[in-house]
Amino acid sequence: MVPTRRKVLVIDDAEVIRTYLQSLLPTRGYDVLLAADGPAALALLEGGTRPDVIICDIMMPQMDGIETLRRIKALDASLPVIMLSVVGKAGTVVEAMNLGAADYLNKPFEEEELEIALGRLFQTEDLRAESQHLRERLREVEGRERGGSLWVSESMQRVHEVLEQVADADVTVLIHGESGVGKEVVSRTVHELSTRRDQRFVKVNCAALPEELLESELFGYERGAFTGASARKAGKFEVASDGTIFLDEIGEMSPKLQAKLLQVLQDGEFSRLGGDRDVQVDVRVICATNRNLEEMVARRSFREDLYYRINVVNVWVPPLRERVEEIPVLAEYFLRRYSEQYGRDPAGISDGLMRAFVGYAWPGNVRELENLIKRVVVLQDEGTIAAELSGSSRTPEPAASAPSTREIEQMVDGLDPDGGTIPLREIGRRAARDAEREVIKRVLDQTNWNRKKAAQLLEVSYKTLLQKIKECGLAE
Repeated sequence: MVPTRRKVLVIDDAEVIRTYLQSLLPTRGYDVLLAADGPAALALLEGGTRPDVIICDIMMPQMDGIETLRRIKALDASLPVIMLSVVGKAGTVVEAMNLGAADYLNKPFEEEELEIALGRLFQTEDLRAESQHLRERLREVEGRERGGSLWVSESMQRVHEVLEQVADADVTVLIHGESGVGKEVVSRTVHELSTRRDQRFVKVNCAALPEELLESELFGYERGAFTGASARKAGKFEVASDGTIFLDEIGEMSPKLQAKLLQVLQDGEFSRLGGDRDVQVDVRVICATNRNLEEMVARRSFREDLYYRINVVNVWVPPLRERVEEIPVLAEYFLRRYSEQYGRDPAGISDGLMRAFVGYAWPGNVRELENLIKRVVVLQDEGTIAAELSGSSRTPEPAASAPSTREIEQMVDGLDPDGGTIPLREIGRRAARDAEREVIKRVLDQTNWNRKKAAQLLEVSYKTLLQKIKECGLAE
């Protein structure tokens, strides 16, 4: 939303210019901040002041306008700066424009010239912001179109009823369910039903970045906070202020960041990486996970106080295999979408393939269905896909099973009767090894051989899983 009054920082060593603009700009609807030189202006910016535009004189003692502009852009490259120049300094103006100045005015200037320059600059800024807003709204509309397909089944209608009840309450929501069930669509629905619907919806995947990068992504950083931090950057919480932030895979967040998130939820404030002042935000927080947070709390890998803070409203999204009614609707939606995207003729889904869809267990849920429809559209080969799916059971088999009677008989038949003993311990070891191999194979198949994800599901380290794969002779 565009603010009603813009803030202008005037940097000029001439008191007469500062006094003139201090009296003129408020009559044109602007708030004014003044700085007599470059160092004073930089101190304001480094202290947290964030004007909408800066008007900076080029000819100043101690630190000229060019150096001041260079340092401003190092602090925040997005800040627009209008330079004030004297006639005959064309080379200096060119240098300023190359450094990122938005515009320039020659001294002395008329009121109309300043108005035109400010109006032109803010028109460009408003168009850029509106364009970004429209792109976000378009993504939300596409999400709602897909999301509309999620509410077909009775179980998802009950979920929607809960969302309608809590959307305007502005409380934290925890969404949990298997990977790929549509937790992001559910979170966007909460946002769309809430009073914050016209503000930003910002998504952060907590599993996609290592701890250090995730902290800077969430909370931003100050210039010089680390190598390469050449300018201040706002974090996702600042970007989402007045709107909604969606923290996907919250169970992957490190204990250090859990503590910082708890502070935001309790006090509505945090400090940027490398910063020494608090930033205030007003954000609705929605979290999602496919992990059992209660078990993680019991193992002390997830903070108990944070768990109760985010678990104000708990929403369970059932897996796709329990929402069979949605499969044809989702399949048709994805077929239309990707046929248009890839320029293919949407020939429709045959009855045979749809029967295969309905009979399949969908371990990857809606995401797996979406990717499979992409294959249908691109390859135009339903037969192969239907054959693959038809060989799978609707209900997933148990992860592991005891050896069958026949397998036990084969083990016993292989014993040496003259040995005098029956190595029961060896039989147990062999049975356990076979069961372990079967469990690992099935989890790898369910995760499409995503070894990192499989290790998480099996609760072993990545290195241990690789060793087990080698020991069991498994191959992709």
